[in-house]
Amino acid sequence: MSFRVSYFHHKDVGNFHFGLQHPMKPHRLALTNNLVLSYGLHKKMTVYCPPKATDDELMEFHEVDYIKFLKKVTPENSEEFAIDFPRFNINADCPIFEGLYDFCQIYAGASIAAAHHLASDGADICINWSGGLHHAKRYEASGFCFVNDIVLAIQHLLRFYPRVLYIDIDIHHGDGVQEAFFATDRVMTVSFHKYDGSFFPGTGNTSEIGCGLGKFFSLNVPLKDGIDDNSYVTLFKDVMLDVRDHYQPSVVVLQCGADSLGKDRLGGFNISIKAHGECVRFIKSWQVPLLVLGGGGYRIPNVARCWTYETGILLDTELQSELPQKTHYYNFFGPDFSLHPPLEVHELLRFLDGAPSVQMQELPGNLQSIFNGIDEEFRDVGFRGRKPLMWNENEYFDGDSDNDKW
Repeated sequence: MSFRVSYFHHKDVGNFHFGLQHPMKPHRLALTNNLVLSYGLHKKMTVYCPPKATDDELMEFHEVDYIKFLKKVTPENSEEFAIDFPRFNINADCPIFEGLYDFCQIYAGASIAAAHHLASDGADICINWSGGLHHAKRYEASGFCFVNDIVLAIQHLLRFYPRVLYIDIDIHHGDGVQEAFFATDRVMTVSFHKYDGSFFPGTGNTSEIGCGLGKFFSLNVPLKDGIDDNSYVTLFKDVMLDVRDHYQPSVVVLQCGADSLGKDRLGGFNISIKAHGECVRFIKSWQVPLLVLGGGGYRIPNVARCWTYETGILLDTELQSELPQKTHYYNFFGPDFSLHPPLEVHELLRFLDGAPSVQMQELPGNLQSIFNGIDEEFRDVGFRGRKPLMWNENEYFDGDSDNDKW
């Protein structure tokens, strides 16, 4: 079956900057779009520059006072609005930056336009990689997200479809979307995410199942660090096949957060781009109207690789592994310049020539004496005096220089 695919990208969406020390880099959207164009994928789909969302459209979900605040506040006048910062959760994660409201209008407008296009039968699949900001709440910003474009898009789809299935493969729980539709059975939310009780946003336990009419229509799949390709994809397909058969969605919204990839700055999974894309391929195979959105992702070249690869999947187009040299940002993708860079654990194994040979000998009875000897040896060369590397139990970022120069 040939799918009609539409792609929504605003030319200015990559021109905003959250701040030097902030891990969210909208420039990743420019890299993604450029790579999509370099592979010639734009020739196989309809490309739209969507209009900005209007104030009224944003207020269909968000509180009026909150939208008015976002519209008025700027870095220059922020002191005048500082009293409202706690109320709207403005902080280091969600800072006031130049063009904040324009940015919100652009990415939300693209998701709304994509939803409208899908609902009007303009395409079978609509893509907006700038969307997928799933943490924003009705009254406040959260987790780098100011406006929840997903909720706005789903609200539009509900005017045309009886049942909407929302799927989230970002490493963070899709709490903002779950909260918005917690009490309705017309939207089922399914989130695959890291969960350990402290990882942001701290929600997403299996006990969160919805309430009222929405009871049992919120499904959470909490995962631990280190999950690999086979485990993730097998679990995803098994769960989602059951969800499809029971819920029978009339339209699907798929959030493809790329921070669930291995080597992400804020993630801890060990998933490759191919495995991430396999989830997209599986949902596409259902042949149900599909809205595909972006989300998290903080190693910029890998975000661009992932979403370009998944654009190819949605277009039934196999992409060559070697990246096109004509892309403006080619040097960003070194040293391998490949669409599928090896995960770090596999890269390290290249340095092993083979299994080391060892002499067979009797195991000494007093192992503790050996361990004590090793401890003494380490103490002599200074290992014992080094401060251990401690990772924050929540999200970790080591400054702007630790984020691919952007």
